[in-house]
Amino acid sequence: MRDGRGGREPSPLWLKASPVIFLLIWSGGFGFAKMGLEHAEPLTLLALRYALVLAVLAPAALLLRPPLPPSRAVWGHLAVVGVLFQTVYFGLCYVAMKSGLSAGGIAMIVSMQPILVAILAPRLTGEVVTLRRWAGLGLGLAGAALVIGVRNELSAESLLGPALAGIAVFAIAGATLYERRFGVTCHPVTSNAVQYAAGFATTLPLALAMENLHVDWTWELGIALVYLVVGNSLVALTLLLAMIRRGEAAQVSSLFFMVPPVSALIAWLVIGEVMPPVAWAGLALAAAGVAIAGPAGSRMRRS
Repeated sequence: MRDGRGGREPSPLWLKASPVIFLLIWSGGFGFAKMGLEHAEPLTLLALRYALVLAVLAPAALLLRPPLPPSRAVWGHLAVVGVLFQTVYFGLCYVAMKSGLSAGGIAMIVSMQPILVAILAPRLTGEVVTLRRWAGLGLGLAGAALVIGVRNELSAESLLGPALAGIAVFAIAGATLYERRFGVTCHPVTSNAVQYAAGFATTLPLALAMENLHVDWTWELGIALVYLVVGNSLVALTLLLAMIRRGEAAQVSSLFFMVPPVSALIAWLVIGEVMPPVAWAGLALAAAGVAIAGPAGSRMRRS
């Protein structure tokens, strides 16, 4: 966003804190999703999650009466991002976890998204990814791999789960680049409502066709749904899309290198999983990579 004098508007305080908040909430989502999948099939869990999100957004929309998207094109762009994020990315991730891929394993695979974004961003969004940013992305990947590797998160897993997670990486990278190129700033309630409606409209038919819709209603499922609806669906994704609009795609995507290490750190703090000293070194390496791949690591092409 730019001000009337052609300069970039200063970022609000909440946006400056967004990376930390996003990382904490997003990193915890893999574990809570794994918890929920113990009590529901993957697409059924997603359809239920999106229905609850829309139930939360409906009264907010009636109360706030936010402006609607200004054109059919904007409606379409919001829907495309919603399908890529909610149906394709999360659908594949949930099916992968249900097939046996661990939460840490899928976090590790998805953390490769920044490399894909960095490769595609110059052609699709006009960003020039410099050698400094490539170095940061490489350090981030190495640090994330080190953390997960020493914790043996990727051992003894079927090929189906990693294959689905690999396709999911393309989905979230595509959503990131599409949002960066075509995204238009809308009221958060409006954009979330359209995107989750698109996700629900495409996920529910798949669940009806492929699953029996059985749900084991337990308190563990309730806790998982609260976290996934409020944390991942409403807070984390809103912050992610805001950061994408205000920053560059490769810079924002570099945050995903921190997800596996932060997931490991949260597990250590919350449930006492011990991190070996080498894993702490990996955490520091990933953090250094994200710092190097920051704003100074890329520039926009001039027309």
